[in-house]
Amino acid sequence: MKKDLKERLKKIKLLILDVDGVLTDGSIVYSSNGEEIKTFNVHDGYGIEMLRQAGIPVAIITGRISQIVEKRAKDLKIEDLIQGTIDKVPAAETFARKYNITFEEIAFMGDDLFDIPLLQKVGFSCAPRNARKEVKRIVHYVTKKEGGKGAVREVIDMILEAQKKDKSTD
Repeated sequence: MKKDLKERLKKIKLLILDVDGVLTDGSIVYSSNGEEIKTFNVHDGYGIEMLRQAGIPVAIITGRISQIVEKRAKDLKIEDLIQGTIDKVPAAETFARKYNITFEEIAFMGDDLFDIPLLQKVGFSCAPRNARKEVKRIVHYVTKKEGGKGAVREVIDMILEAQKKDKSTD
């Protein structure tokens, strides 16, 4: 891991995630009766649990509103969930105040154009491999994995490694 990345990751006290394209592969599927279906990665979920156990909370800020996201957040014991907001900076400010931290102590993973303002403000910005090229150009790190396919876990493992916190192996 590059020294600059490691130094940034050592400071992280909160991980904020987008949903579509980050926790999922970005697909929105509807059942025949119109119910929305999303697929989440179990490795990402376990990584979130490991990070939480290491004392680093995880928050979700997403532009869409979905009961599925609410359920996934509840399943993962993520208390900090803001849905239906495109301007993610004020939402992140809410979490920074709650945890009494600075933006330098926040990591954010996003994948689309409306994520750029927050990506440019946080201490560690990252994007999944399949993010928009405009996003990949401005982040500190682009994952080897795609969104919904372990990208979140990849970043969590990096945070835990940089902070020398225990992490389990699969």
